[in-house]
Amino acid sequence: MDYRDALDFLDGYVNLEATAGRIHGLSLDAIRGLVGSMGDPQADLAAIHVTGTNGKGSVAAMTSSLLSAAGLRVGSYTSPHVDTIRERLKISGDLISEEDFADLVADLARYAGTLSERPSYFELLTSAAFLWFSNEAVDVAVVEVGLLGRFDATNVIESSVSAITNIGFDHTDGVGDWRRDIAMEKAGIIERGRPLVLGETFVDLLDLFVAEGPDPLFVRGTDFGVVASNPAVGGQVVDLFGPYACHDEVYMCLHGTHQADNAAVAVTAAEALLDTSLGDDVVSEAFAGLSIPGRLEVVSNRPLVVLDAAHNLEAARSLVDTVPEVFPAARRILVLGMLGPRGPGPVLAELAHLAPDLVIVFTAPSPRAIPVEVLESACRDQGLDVESAPDVTEAVRRAVALADEDDIVLVTGSFYVLSGARSAVEAFAGSSDGEFEG
Repeated sequence: MDYRDALDFLDGYVNLEATAGRIHGLSLDAIRGLVGSMGDPQADLAAIHVTGTNGKGSVAAMTSSLLSAAGLRVGSYTSPHVDTIRERLKISGDLISEEDFADLVADLARYAGTLSERPSYFELLTSAAFLWFSNEAVDVAVVEVGLLGRFDATNVIESSVSAITNIGFDHTDGVGDWRRDIAMEKAGIIERGRPLVLGETFVDLLDLFVAEGPDPLFVRGTDFGVVASNPAVGGQVVDLFGPYACHDEVYMCLHGTHQADNAAVAVTAAEALLDTSLGDDVVSEAFAGLSIPGRLEVVSNRPLVVLDAAHNLEAARSLVDTVPEVFPAARRILVLGMLGPRGPGPVLAELAHLAPDLVIVFTAPSPRAIPVEVLESACRDQGLDVESAPDVTEAVRRAVALADEDDIVLVTGSFYVLSGARSAVEAFAGSSDGEFEG
C-alpha cells in the first residue's frame, strides 16, 4: 500500500467530520473493538487528553512543544488538519512521513478487516495514532478530542492528565441547559484520582467536573492563569502563574489574550504530568518558535493576508477582539466560507463588529458547507457590502487584487477553507512581479 492507497482506504469509511459531525452512535464499542484487535496500544501510553469548545488544538500544540522542549519524545494527535492528513500525527513536532503513514494504514486495514462492527474514519485515524505512538515508544502522547469527550473515539485512552479549555456554544442545538449538557460530555474524559486542568471558569459548572473525581483539580483564575499579557512584535509577552511555578515575560509568537489563556492551561497540564515546574528556559524555548496553522496565521505581508479558522461564535468573538489591536489596517476585506448545520447569523453578527469594507463569500469545500447564496443573504442582513465567488481560490484572488499595502485580507469561517486560501496566496505570489510578499 502506498500513500495514495492509504488515503483511498480511509475515504472508504464514514467521515463524520465531513458530514453531520454527530457522535457515532453514543458508543465506544467500535473503537474498543479496533484497538482491542491491535492489543490495546493506547494502554502503553502516558497521555494528556485535551478537550474544550475552543482552544483545544492550540493547547495540544503548546503542550506538545513544552514537553518536547523538556526533552521528552512526544506524540501528538490532533484534528482537523489544514493542508495534509499527516498533520494529525506527529512525534516531537515532525509529521509522520508518507511512507510510514501508508505502512500504518496497511496494518490498520488488516485489523479493521477482522471486525464485526465497521469503524468510522475518525476511529480508524485515532487507532492508527495510538498504534504508531506505541510502536515508536513515545514518552507521552498529547491527544486532542475530536468531538465533546465522553463518547469521542479518543476516550479509550486512560490519560495521566486531563485538560478542558472551556465550554461554549458549539455542537449543540441550544435547547435547555445546553452549557451544562456540553460540560457533562466534556467531563467524561476526566480520570478519577488524576489531575484535571480546568480552563472553564463558569462556577455553576464546577460540580460536574468535581463529580468525576479528579485529583488534584486546578482551576483557571484560582490555581493558574495569566497575570499580564502585552502585545509585542509578532506576538505577545505574557506572565503566567500556576501551582508549580510562575513564568514571567514569556514571549509567544501567537496573538490574542485567548492564546495567553491557552498557554496557561498548557503549562499547567505539562507541569502536572511531570509533577514539577518546567524551567523558564524550557517554557521560553517552547513558545518562542511555536506556530499553529490557521490561528491568526500571517501568510503574506504585502498585502497582509491572515488565516484564522474562526468557526463558531466564541472563536469569532476572539477574532474581533484581537484583529483591530494586532493588525491595524486602512481597510478590512473579509473572505468567508462556513459550515453548517447552524445558520451563519450569530457568527456574522459578531464578525460585523470588524466593520469590513467588503465581504467575499463562497461555498466551502465540504458536504456541510453553507451555500454561498445563504451567506450572501446573511451578510446583507447585517448591512455588509458583500459579493460572491465560485470558490476560495477566486475569493482570495479577488480580495488580494483589491487590497492595498495598508489593508488586511482576513480569511475565516472554517478549517476547511484555509488550505485552499494558502494555495491561492502562493499561486498569486508566484504569478506577480515582486509586489506581493508571501
